[in-house]
Amino acid sequence: MLAKLTVKNQLTLPKAIVTHFKGVEYFDVSSDGSAITLKPLRRSRLEEIQDKLARLGITEQDVTDAIAWARQKP
Repeated sequence: MLAKLTVKNQLTLPKAIVTHFKGVEYFDVSSDGSAITLKPLRRSRLEEIQDKLARLGITEQDVTDAIAWARQKP
């Protein structure tokens, strides 16, 4: 398969390759001088948790308040 380098130094990757990396937005790019290697970067677990909290409308202050409530002595 071929990947085309555009005049803006962007690579267009073949669809057959990209479909193996669903949900991957970023790749780590390295070179040994004769080859280019792309390694998919997956989202971190922390980012997934932060996104879920945001979708649920839970703020940093909500978490702080919940911790303070849980630490209260009976």
